[in-house]
Amino acid sequence: MSAAKKSVSKVVLAYSGGLDTSCIVPWLVENYDCEVICFCANLGQEEELAGLEEKALQSGASKLYVEDLREEFITDYIYPTLKAGAIYERDYLLGTSFARPLIAKRMVDIAELEGADAVSHGATGKGNDQVRFELTVMALNPKLSIIAPWREWHIRSREDALKYAAEHNVPVTATIKSIYSRDRNLWHLSHEGGGLEDPWNEPKEDMFQLSQSPEQAPDESEVVEIYFDQGTPKRINGEAMGPIALMDRLNRIGGKHGVGRADIVENRLVGMKSRGVYETPGGTILYRAHEGLEQLCLDKLTLQYKQMLALKYAELVYNGQWFTPLREALDAFVDVTQQHVTGTSRLRLYKGNITLVGRKSPYSLYREDYATFGEEDVYNQGDAEGFIKLFGLPMKVAAMLDLEGTGRSKHDAPDYSAFKRD
Repeated sequence: MSAAKKSVSKVVLAYSGGLDTSCIVPWLVENYDCEVICFCANLGQEEELAGLEEKALQSGASKLYVEDLREEFITDYIYPTLKAGAIYERDYLLGTSFARPLIAKRMVDIAELEGADAVSHGATGKGNDQVRFELTVMALNPKLSIIAPWREWHIRSREDALKYAAEHNVPVTATIKSIYSRDRNLWHLSHEGGGLEDPWNEPKEDMFQLSQSPEQAPDESEVVEIYFDQGTPKRINGEAMGPIALMDRLNRIGGKHGVGRADIVENRLVGMKSRGVYETPGGTILYRAHEGLEQLCLDKLTLQYKQMLALKYAELVYNGQWFTPLREALDAFVDVTQQHVTGTSRLRLYKGNITLVGRKSPYSLYREDYATFGEEDVYNQGDAEGFIKLFGLPMKVAAMLDLEGTGRSKHDAPDYSAFKRD
């Protein structure tokens, strides 16, 4: 049964203060005759939080919760995804995806605290966020009704929303000229809409906010060392730092050198392709550093299997399936793999590029005495002969059967006559 057919007295709204959610407040009051409690999660959007309470109350809300969830966001959502190595469709570091379950989780908490019988969000009916919000609510409190105004109201465009806001005396700063749809937190900044809707159009440089262009980046490279303890980043250039300070530092360093930009045409969960441009400077550095350390510390079988599971982990996060037994089970596997992922990666940043130039760990599986091309006495090269014979035995048997049955190999022999010289 839809929320529209249920009696609703109090609603907790995921509120950003932007055009859409500002319009949702009076719309809920008008259409559901209910009390609206707004909730805004501080995930690092910075100046966007200024004046939010006044705006919410003026729009018709009875109360606004603003909660600093930055550290929880990093430690409980970003770091597990980083340790899993999860990347959606090769490029997307999931900055919006893993923020939504956290926001929805806290909405459910506030709904219980306030005695609310419904929650609401400003996600459109075309996007992924509606799924991410609602799956979380279903997982944590299925008794709550869910109101998704974009699936109900008559507003269909930015112009419609601005008109509605003006008619209801809703304070908004957006204009028709504001062409991009953005989502920002301390992990990333996404850009959609406007000229980006044509995949052939190159993003305009004035669109970017967290990073400068590689062309304008310093002409001198910069070396950064990141220390991990069991897969979790703890130090930058030897300096111990908390999660928030660490992310802020890496974002600034990465942004200065123009790293972390990604232009993606992705497959949305709802079945359509969309184009987005993402800035993830600090996150891109962390992924590369963590990857380099795993190369050193994980054995072949574990690394390969972990790479396979990373695809499923990314899919779960992207689809909003954070609060599922499978994601929790994958975390348990990942945690075991990270027991010895302790050490330092050294990276060189230069004009949009990140180059891994060194790594070290007390748990390194790399042995110079085994890998060296110089003189050594720990490895008998003659042992390789027996290994090759056993390793290639299935191929040899198959070839022998072909020769016995047809008189020729299934692989046509090349015609060497063309290469003969007079």
